[in-house]
Amino acid sequence: MFYQILVPIVRVIVALINGNTHFEGLDNLPKDESFIMVAPHRTWWEPILFALAVSPLPCAFMAKKELFKNPILSFILKHANAFPVDRKNPGPSVIKTPVRDLTARNLSLIMFPSGTRFSSDLKGGAVLIAKLSKKPLVPVVYQGPLTFGKFLLRQRSTIKFGKPISIDRKLKINDENIEAVNQQMQTAWQQIDYSIDPNFHYVPAKRKH
Repeated sequence: MFYQILVPIVRVIVALINGNTHFEGLDNLPKDESFIMVAPHRTWWEPILFALAVSPLPCAFMAKKELFKNPILSFILKHANAFPVDRKNPGPSVIKTPVRDLTARNLSLIMFPSGTRFSSDLKGGAVLIAKLSKKPLVPVVYQGPLTFGKFLLRQRSTIKFGKPISIDRKLKINDENIEAVNQQMQTAWQQIDYSIDPNFHYVPAKRKH
């Protein structure tokens, strides 16, 4: 209920502060099942835009555990279907929770296979979750301002979805197969980026010390 109330409020806020956000490729989204949105991580507000793009379908997403220390923010995140992740010491819940959300709760998952905005190296979590949940991976790309200040200047932002990537139920989870699927995602992101703007080139942000 909280999620359904929150989405239209956030939609109005985004329209007021940007008003130049465009959603493309929505016809690529699976119609009769939940799915896993996989994206290269470029800004902290991407999950918000992804959730707005697929609404009224409800979504779940991972958030670093430090965000849950604030009681007010923790309440909002939990009721917005977010679950905490310890990036340094991830436990079994990192896989079990999203699989449960995708299957038992029928929530679609927003996921960044690189884990952070400061890396372009993909991990294997998305592939494993897709196999265990029997749900497709849907590549999605955010292309737009990379600082919130420029987002507030109403520069154009585009969210575009590509065609789903299905994971064979018999796929063996090993380094070779994970790398093959990760390469499929990378290729899909490159194709989506090119279709939005052939001259676009993204450089991962550098972590501030």
